[in-house]
Amino acid sequence: MPLCKITILFALLLTACDVSQLNNPYPKDQDGQAILYQSFDERPKHLDPAIAYSENEYAFIAQIYEPPFQYHYLKRPYQLIPLTATKMPDIQYVNKQGEKLGANADIKDIVFTDYIIDIKPGIRYQPHPALAKAANNDYVFHHLNENQIDTLSTLAGFNATGSRELIAEDYIYQIKRLAHPKTQSPIAEMMKNYIVGFGEFSEKVKQLPKSAIKDVPMAGVTAINRYQYRIRINGKYPQFMYWLAMTFFAPMPWEADVFYDQPGLADKNITLDWYPIGTGAYLLSENNPNRRMVLEKNPNFHLETYPSEGEPEDKHLGLLNDAGKPLPFIDKVIFTLEKETIPRWTKFLQGYLDASGIASDSFDQAIQFTGGSAELTPSMLEKNIQLQTSVETSIFYMGFNMLDATVGGYTEQARKLRLAISIAVDYEELISIFRNGRGIAGQGVLPPGIYGYEEGKAGINPYSYDWKDSKPQRKNIAVARQLIKEAGYDNGIDPKTREALILYFDTTSSSIDDRPMFNWYRKQLEKLGIKLVIRATDYNRFQDKIRKGNAQIYVWGWNADYPDPENFFFLLYGRNSKVEFGGENASNYQNPAFDRLFEEMRNMDNSPQRFQLIQQMQEIVRHDSPWIFGLHPKQFSLFHSWFLNRKTHVIANNTLKYQRLDTIARTQQRQAWNRPNFWPLLLVGALFMLITFYAVSTVRSRARKSLQ
Repeated sequence: MPLCKITILFALLLTACDVSQLNNPYPKDQDGQAILYQSFDERPKHLDPAIAYSENEYAFIAQIYEPPFQYHYLKRPYQLIPLTATKMPDIQYVNKQGEKLGANADIKDIVFTDYIIDIKPGIRYQPHPALAKAANNDYVFHHLNENQIDTLSTLAGFNATGSRELIAEDYIYQIKRLAHPKTQSPIAEMMKNYIVGFGEFSEKVKQLPKSAIKDVPMAGVTAINRYQYRIRINGKYPQFMYWLAMTFFAPMPWEADVFYDQPGLADKNITLDWYPIGTGAYLLSENNPNRRMVLEKNPNFHLETYPSEGEPEDKHLGLLNDAGKPLPFIDKVIFTLEKETIPRWTKFLQGYLDASGIASDSFDQAIQFTGGSAELTPSMLEKNIQLQTSVETSIFYMGFNMLDATVGGYTEQARKLRLAISIAVDYEELISIFRNGRGIAGQGVLPPGIYGYEEGKAGINPYSYDWKDSKPQRKNIAVARQLIKEAGYDNGIDPKTREALILYFDTTSSSIDDRPMFNWYRKQLEKLGIKLVIRATDYNRFQDKIRKGNAQIYVWGWNADYPDPENFFFLLYGRNSKVEFGGENASNYQNPAFDRLFEEMRNMDNSPQRFQLIQQMQEIVRHDSPWIFGLHPKQFSLFHSWFLNRKTHVIANNTLKYQRLDTIARTQQRQAWNRPNFWPLLLVGALFMLITFYAVSTVRSRARKSLQ
């Protein structure tokens, strides 16, 4: 066929096909479906709600499991509402004689608090082989033999599924699972202090398999009837309500443990940690963490509707357009493994991922700062990409080991050394250089959004900051140099060695990418004449050093489990000392005055009195400076205009069910953005033909001449 005809035919073929599909990573039959496309870069380690405690794990299990309560999606400040419960719990106080007390009872008289929870009838579990029954009502897959297990590779290999109604006993069973030593729940030790009989139950069942604990009683949890149960805790602990909104307290059918505990299934990765079983809006239909994970709408999901009220601006923003409609709106969520940031970012810009964070190497392409505020760049606005920002209820702090002979202790010398370093380490600069401005410098223990956080001049750390031009400004380095001189280290010189004071920074980071930040930390202390030595190690070794009190200076962080100041101040409570008690107080800080205030504050309801106690605690910690308060991260989220009902919620994780897709708009935009330009290819083809024609003509001409 002549070359010109080939070129024409090629051009006709290109114009005849949907060229926007040439780089589409998804099958064409998915076009128009309510499928959300997301990515992940690290597989979740645990999907068992008694064990999972990481953000990447909650991204999945919070859509699958349902504790009795949840956070309102739209209202701020964060507010608990019923989920599977019919109403908020009845809370009853009991004295040592077993008598009920009034709601305003003195905390000293309260020996127990009872939470009586009513759940909705008719809620059913997702289809699952563990619940499949035969005609004689026996469970089909609870007694698998070796040959049957040999034929299996995934949960999909079972040829039948079943379901049943959610009952109160399922919530009780999950609490028993938390207590079982073989579960190794991260909250077990804490719950021993609160749930009555939790510790005794743990000791009683330690030799039993998990599947055998169903009929072993725990004193503090009782089923009153099929749809009502009671949890009894020691004393008064209002924050227990927040725990009841976490997946630790989601229901678990006893059949799940009987099914998964069968010998041989774990060898096939057929475990509860791999294949959840819940009542939530979604179920995990595919778990292939080396490629993709898929959530699909639970066909048995109970009636739940989109909120009908929120904040004043929510209506204007279109966040109430779906008020009262049944959830969920999205049929399937496909999470694709994307370890590299550039391919992930490219897919988002092409419309093949519906939402995205912003990696550092893409930040300038997406965000520009105007008058100090973050705004989208013109290229993002042209695509009508949306931006949401929020300060996370988290803190990343630099801690001093208070047991250390140099930076620790409660002498004025040690305190002034810590304060000098607190001023010298310029976290505003760190946020600008290493986080693209995504964060705010900490002024105390609490992040914004937590009760007790104080805005403005009254909320700054006066030991490290001044209030100037209506904002906090870090004190001049001269103040830090004067403090270090008063601490006995004039110009950073250690009088014992007559050389620069050497301090040690313990960290888990050790890659080449971390070197710029290490150098930055060194330069901060060089301002004071101090030499900082980096001691990098793996995470296990780092944890061991923290546990034994062998670290000197370290950096760590904490994300709020629930929006209450107790969840942050407990990190500095003396009886939570890491070395002495194995708690979360990694700095081993102990101040009797702080501890007394903490013990008084933690079990109080929010009130002006509690607020004042919180401010007193902030003052003590700012004065003693066991931490440099570091930063509170700022979350930047991008999403396409067709991804609707998006509102950042830094506490709740089960927000997927509220979100919706305009699939028609998505298809149109994908086609517009991914239509390739073939003219360069045609031009190259034409040039190739000319060269070929010239070459052929030259060869023929020479051949004719040789024949003459």
